[in-house]
Amino acid sequence: MIKYHQFKHRLKCGLLTGLLLIGCGQLSAAGSTQPAPDFTLKSRSGENIKLSELRGQVVMVNFWASWCGPCRQEMPLLQQLYERYQSMGFTLLGVNVDEERAAADKMLRDIPVSFPILYDDKSRVSKGYRVKAMPSTFMIDRDGQVRYLHKGYQPGYEEDYQQQIRELLRE
Repeated sequence: MIKYHQFKHRLKCGLLTGLLLIGCGQLSAAGSTQPAPDFTLKSRSGENIKLSELRGQVVMVNFWASWCGPCRQEMPLLQQLYERYQSMGFTLLGVNVDEERAAADKMLRDIPVSFPILYDDKSRVSKGYRVKAMPSTFMIDRDGQVRYLHKGYQPGYEEDYQQQIRELLRE
């Protein structure tokens, strides 16, 4: 049984995601970069991962939740991108925002991935990134600058992700 504040949060996020998918889809930050807020989060493997230690790599930070339908749809596609570009200096951090880790772990049993999964159960990092939609994906260049932001997910976004990863890897 979910608590009232969880229900309210899910309803709000679902409505926001729906509006964002209809209204704006993808938002590009090209031309106006800003430093990616640094963070350290515990990973599924138990180690701490610090974003700033990944400088020199192209990093995709994907905020997701187990109750988010588009997140479930997108996850296998993210795995494919990770497998394809990991050896070229690309990494993907899946940041889960569920309050309870068990819900995320259950989803990951259904949709296994090999990229690092981090847990933001107190929403500190997602607040720092001003995440308002699930999923939200930030593309960060080798210098630690946010270059692209995608709010929500619709089929076909993975093609944009791939183009942006290639572009950032070439720089």
